[in-house]
Amino acid sequence: MGFIDDIKARAKQSIKTIVLPESMDRRTIEAAAKTLEEGNANVIIIGSEEEVKKNSEGLDISGATIVDPKTSDKLPAYINKLVELRQAKGMTPEKAKELLTTDYITYGVMMVKMGDADGLVSGACHSTADTLRPCLQILKTAPNTKLVSAFFVMVVPNCDMGANGTFLFSDAGLNQNPNAEELAAIAGSTAKSFEQLVGSEPIVAMLSHSTKGSAKHADVDKVVEATKIANELYPEYKIDGEFQLDAAIVPSVGASKAPGSDIAGKANVLIFPDLDAGNIGYKLTQRLAKAEAYGPLTQGIAAPVNDLSRGCSSDDIVGVVAITAVQAQSK
Repeated sequence: MGFIDDIKARAKQSIKTIVLPESMDRRTIEAAAKTLEEGNANVIIIGSEEEVKKNSEGLDISGATIVDPKTSDKLPAYINKLVELRQAKGMTPEKAKELLTTDYITYGVMMVKMGDADGLVSGACHSTADTLRPCLQILKTAPNTKLVSAFFVMVVPNCDMGANGTFLFSDAGLNQNPNAEELAAIAGSTAKSFEQLVGSEPIVAMLSHSTKGSAKHADVDKVVEATKIANELYPEYKIDGEFQLDAAIVPSVGASKAPGSDIAGKANVLIFPDLDAGNIGYKLTQRLAKAEAYGPLTQGIAAPVNDLSRGCSSDDIVGVVAITAVQAQSK
């Protein structure tokens, strides 16, 4: 069974309710129909009945719950809660009503905050900032979490490296240039996400253009320091570095370049030194290795909220909905 098939099977074991706020995008509606057909989650679509009807022509979404913020009987409670949460930032009942009835993502995040849904998936036609801003403002970070970060699950076909070809790449979607402390926190969060989603032991490589001192540069120093901090903070996980990519995932290269490491050549969690490297790395793997790429998935938010690439297909959304449901199961 492949990664996403396993995720869908796990999602079915305890059905969760996932909000899809982008009813203006046909791919979202297609994903809702397929999710319902497969039975991976309950689905809430946010939008007016006319809008959803127009974009769902020819699709069966009869099992979905359609919520129009303008007519919802929950709107007054949501307004009150949003004012309570954001009053110090100048939120008023009038502003809250305007925001909740015009910004479907904010309304969907409030549904998660109020316990009316278990998670949210957005980003097919909105930027990462549009998706994550209301999440950070309303849901906040999870307890004992230093920062929110983003990762991709990469499933490489016909690959015997990683976890049977499955890797987590982080941070590949959010933090531009994390310092050593932030990089260590990303390593710990991503190891935990690997356990949660892949179900096997995370083996974490801190990536660089250097392997164990082969190059000298401030960028290398940052990764060395991050590795030290990560090992102090997360002794339950196998974390090592600094590694060049080949030394991290190719056993023969790892044995040659880092003979004293029991992680070199065996990594399934790859921590990139900055967003440029992570984003380039995942897209290169996706296009050249024809890997499946699920994400950017977020970690560190108090409830499961996941972003989508704006180039995603409806099947990609179905996969991320199932992943979000599995994340919600552990909350």
